[in-house]
Amino acid sequence: MEKVPEQCQVEDALSIITGKWKPIILLHLLQEGTQRFNELKRKMPGVTQKMLTKQLRELEEEDIIERTIYPEVPPRVEYAMTDYGRSLEPILEAMHEWGQQHTLHKRERQKQSTS
Repeated sequence: MEKVPEQCQVEDALSIITGKWKPIILLHLLQEGTQRFNELKRKMPGVTQKMLTKQLRELEEEDIIERTIYPEVPPRVEYAMTDYGRSLEPILEAMHEWGQQHTLHKRERQKQSTS
């Protein structure tokens, strides 16, 4: 399939999954399944409540994750991947593997330049 640069959809795809915390949120939900807000927050100690809420809402708007509110006191809210969101798993895995390879590549280049 020929890819025409002017019609490239990579930017659109990246705008959905990029953000400091989105890939980490997605990996937690893919690896560990449904999570409550505070569980996610505990696993990402550097994120603020406001930022986590913002990133979760953006993912929910794109139908990547779903939010379920249980009518309890206090209310319980859980987040899970949608079936559509699960289609990102091979993409995130490939990006993770490339990131690992790139880190090794950079270390090798540093060793060569200091030798």
